[in-house]
Amino acid sequence: MLFQVGGQGTRPTFFEMAAAQQLPASLRAALTYSIGVLALRRPFLHKILDYEDEFFALLMLVLESHSLRITDASFSESLYGLRRRAVKIKVRKDDALLNSGDRLHHSGLEKRQKVLSVVFLVVLPYFKSKLHSVYNKEREARLQASLWGHGEESLDNLDYITGGEDVVVSMGTSNADRSIRTHLMKRIQKIVGACYPWIHASCEGLSFAYQLLYLLDATGFYSLGLHALNIQVCRATGQELMDTSSRISKIRNQERTRLRGPPWLKAVQGALLSCTYTVLDYAQTGLIAAVFFFKMMEWWYQSAEERMSAPTVYPPPPPPPPPKVAKEGIPLPPDKTLCPLCSQKRANPSAVTVSGFVFCYACIFKYVSQYKRCPVTLMPATIDHIRRLFHDM
Repeated sequence: MLFQVGGQGTRPTFFEMAAAQQLPASLRAALTYSIGVLALRRPFLHKILDYEDEFFALLMLVLESHSLRITDASFSESLYGLRRRAVKIKVRKDDALLNSGDRLHHSGLEKRQKVLSVVFLVVLPYFKSKLHSVYNKEREARLQASLWGHGEESLDNLDYITGGEDVVVSMGTSNADRSIRTHLMKRIQKIVGACYPWIHASCEGLSFAYQLLYLLDATGFYSLGLHALNIQVCRATGQELMDTSSRISKIRNQERTRLRGPPWLKAVQGALLSCTYTVLDYAQTGLIAAVFFFKMMEWWYQSAEERMSAPTVYPPPPPPPPPKVAKEGIPLPPDKTLCPLCSQKRANPSAVTVSGFVFCYACIFKYVSQYKRCPVTLMPATIDHIRRLFHDM
């Protein structure tokens, strides 16, 4: 199952390398989400989530080791039709021109390079994940201490808490050892909390620098790990894919011929090998399907949550009924453009906010200043309730 992105020559494009590098993170998120959903009905699966780093590291150790052994590529690189090749620099001397030119020669991976590739692909990310979790715990503890103060003083004031030397002796050496281990773990957490940001920034900076240089064709190494191992990633040719298939068949035949024991034991071992080969053959397809399923479910639930959390749009409320004209108030003229006070065409129209009726500014200002009410509805009003209108209806 190969995903060819395109490009010319044996050099992979930047997008192929970036996609291959980001695939393990998507795979881990998909597996974590799937196990979390299953754990809702099978609580014993929560133990896997408690040891998520170890579980995923073990899974990737099996996949990466098998992929490097069979295809000379990591698990994610093999999906994109890529292969790892050792870079050897050979010097060619031309006696006629008396010049020496350097050229790169690619060959298959050695056993040492495969082992170190597994270290860079599985072991180092595992330790980085553990350091990241320790750093997060230390940061949360530091934030909690800054907000609520130090809640534990058992290490500094042990005699005060235990009630004197006699009580400490009665607790035994186990508590003393436990306090030493706790003190040591806190010291390690503080060291990790102080050093991890610099380590993480250095790793991310080197990764960005190599990716930028690879994008600009300034280097053939996509990452520092590949450069340290002197390995370049190339596209697999059709002949190499055929050779890989024949190599897989040859290795499996050799493993079947090595079976020892009675006939029934050979049959059981052969059945187990066949099941293992079937799982390995369809592991890539199944895991990629799990990634796509996770992305689809993430989009589905995100859209549902957005719809549920979106505010309900209600229709605008109807306008309140117009204020009624008081019996003792000034009646409204039949022509709406006339001022009810002076019965003339309104000049500098102004409205009283408590009632909404419009008058001449001079008329309404004088009336409200004297009577402190609207002349039509007799509602209480002040000069602060008078608003100038710049467009008269």
